[in-house]
Amino acid sequence: MQQSPLMAQAERFLSALRHCQVLQMRVEHADADGVTLCLPYSAQIVGNPASGAIHGGAITTLMDTALGMATLCVLPAFEVCPTLDLRIDYMHPGLADQPVYGHAQCYRVTRDVIFIRGSAYQLDPGQPIAQVVGTYMRLGKAIKGGLAFAKRLDGPLQ
Repeated sequence: MQQSPLMAQAERFLSALRHCQVLQMRVEHADADGVTLCLPYSAQIVGNPASGAIHGGAITTLMDTALGMATLCVLPAFEVCPTLDLRIDYMHPGLADQPVYGHAQCYRVTRDVIFIRGSAYQLDPGQPIAQVVGTYMRLGKAIKGGLAFAKRLDGPLQ
């Protein structure tokens, strides 16, 4: 089956973010309804060594990335959209030895701001680890986040 252009763009975007590479994040799904990323469980993301629970910072990184990437699903062309505000409500700790999935969906797009919501979950999307809402500023198509970043988005996967 051929990969969709949106999925390919999402994978290029994720591959351009070094911290996401270090955490071994991957794109699970991307379409007009949003994006889902996967953060594999590893010793690097443990916040409580006694229980193996996942550090909140790893969940925050996953969700800020997922929400930021959800802009790809609603904009006609790539725009750099930095985080203006991010609220994360943690429901319960992430379980040891289980990957974490982050799903994000845009629910309103204006000329200047994109409004996005999502959740982080493990085994069951109906039992989220965290609920997230964020706002992202639209800077326009002319801003590319640096030449190297723009080339990685436009070029083939590395």
